Amino acid sequence: MIMAMTLRLTEAEDKALTDTAEQLGISKHEAARQAIRQLVEATRAPSTSDWLDAAEYVGRRDRELLDRLAQ
Repeated sequence: MIMAMTLRLTEAEDKALTDTAEQLGISKHEAARQAIRQLVEATRAPSTSDWLDAAEYVGRRDRELLDRLAQ
């Protein structure tokens, strides 16, 4: 489902959005959507699976060090 909304920007914000969209070769609409997705992702709380993924990554990356510390 797609929802419509009105986005009110200052002149400076509109110029920044326009410039960014042109740089990326996308529409202002798509640039705004990408920015919203990035903000939501950056501010969401990590889930249990995020923590488990991170622990697994560190375990693989630092296996030799962890083995030495365990001795």
